[in-house]
Amino acid sequence: MHLYLIRHAQSTNNALADPAERVCDPPLTALGHRQARRLARFLSGGIERLEESVARGRPPGYRIGRLFCSPMYRSLLTAQYLAKALGLAPEVWVALHEHGGVYLDHGGERGVVGYPGKTRAELLAEFPGFVLPEDVTERGWWFGAREEYGGCCDRAVRVAETLRRWVTGEECLAFVSHAGFLDALLKVLFGTPADRSRFYAHSNTGITCVDLRGDGSVRLEYLNRVDHLPPELVT
Repeated sequence: MHLYLIRHAQSTNNALADPAERVCDPPLTALGHRQARRLARFLSGGIERLEESVARGRPPGYRIGRLFCSPMYRSLLTAQYLAKALGLAPEVWVALHEHGGVYLDHGGERGVVGYPGKTRAELLAEFPGFVLPEDVTERGWWFGAREEYGGCCDRAVRVAETLRRWVTGEECLAFVSHAGFLDALLKVLFGTPADRSRFYAHSNTGITCVDLRGDGSVRLEYLNRVDHLPPELVT
């Protein structure tokens, strides 16, 4: 199985100079939309591939057969571009959400407050071709305050176990997810200690490729490639 791990395009929170202005479920910036369009063209073969990929005899495009994304708005918006370019229906997988969940730290007596995220009706209205699981409800999908780091790692373990069950051959899957969760998932896949002193960094729309094999072995093909972006769009 070829697994492409992709961080969402730049969100408005990513671009803030003052973290106090963060929102709980941010959209993409104008630059983020440009990144997502470039990513979509690249994954569908619309931008020249890397020389080494051509040398390995792979055809144009990434041959992605299934596309998954988290239910966070920035991930959904990024996946929307990919869906159109690749002709795929994105499958929302709640477990791919960012570490922490949907929350804001208001400080003072109010403190950390969790928010439900977009409801099922809201998602179906804005993203009609997306496949939604049962845990995206009419009340939303996030029902807590702020997730601890251990909770993120536990989700990564469950996702990794599912992926290992799915390995059958040369299928190609893509995840549109988040920097914190992708770090946790890579730590699980490669047995890196689950602590925060080590981090697999991902730029906005950065692509990591992992090969999962039927014998249980795992191979890192590359980490955080942004070849589809000109320097001025790398964030």
